[in-house]
Amino acid sequence: MHLRFYRLRFHFLAQAPIRFAPGMAANTLRGAFGCIFRQIACVPQCAEAKTCDLRDSCAYARIFEPIAAGAGPSGLADPPRPFVFRAAHLDGRTLPTGSPFHFDVHLFLLRDTAIAYFVLAFAQLVRQGLGPGRAQAALTRVDQLDPAGEAIQRIFDGATLHAAARAEPSSLPLEMPRDPVHSLHVRFVTPMELKSGHQLAERPEFGILLARIRDRLSTLGALYGSGPLEMDFAAFGLRASAVAMTRCELTQETVTRFSTRTRQSHPLGGFTGIAEYAGDLTEFVPFLVAAQFAGVGRQTTWGKGEIAI
Repeated sequence: MHLRFYRLRFHFLAQAPIRFAPGMAANTLRGAFGCIFRQIACVPQCAEAKTCDLRDSCAYARIFEPIAAGAGPSGLADPPRPFVFRAAHLDGRTLPTGSPFHFDVHLFLLRDTAIAYFVLAFAQLVRQGLGPGRAQAALTRVDQLDPAGEAIQRIFDGATLHAAARAEPSSLPLEMPRDPVHSLHVRFVTPMELKSGHQLAERPEFGILLARIRDRLSTLGALYGSGPLEMDFAAFGLRASAVAMTRCELTQETVTRFSTRTRQSHPLGGFTGIAEYAGDLTEFVPFLVAAQFAGVGRQTTWGKGEIAI
């Protein structure tokens, strides 16, 4: 069992002052990507990707607005998108003209590489701009990183797309490590919402957290990778539930995004903070490591659900 994905770092130079609102950097980038991606990939007569007759052959529909073939489980009426943005370090920052900045994209779509679409879309920010003020930014390079953050290869040098078609995904094994682990703490970097049953959990109890990580990794593998996780889901959940929470310090965050497409506001809140756990944790460590890249909980595509261990 592995999590396989592409870790991509996009580097820019601000062409005008850029303001990222608190808690909104990833959502701002996601919105810009979706808008430009649709212009690149969709036919002009397409009014709605979810009902378009050409959606089966449309890269935008497959990547940015996937829909379920039938009824899905609770919380998954539509499939999760095969990517997440990592831009929390930009939240609340104002970048003056000439400032370099970067963010990461984690891409889980393996069978139909979408790297080129991300590069082409973000290269258009120098013309179309970013955020409500349409501040322009020039894409200077794109690197593929390994899970440790070291550059593997240059994908884009500011002018030429080099290795997108030949890029090999990183692979994180989900096998039990040799050294036992009996305590750890998890930092909830961006707002987190975890479903337990049919409601949101008030605290990240370990059994709930690991169940949602297990489900997300399996779903990403089934839809976009080499297949779902082959394991006893129920037994895994029972073992995770035996781990005790020994400390929990959370802050409830209230963030709202406004959709320019639907003209509606949507909450992006949840809890941030830390939780400490104790018990037989060894088999769960690889799942937590993978969740640092995949995210966990609701609305991961909007930048929520980022953790660090």
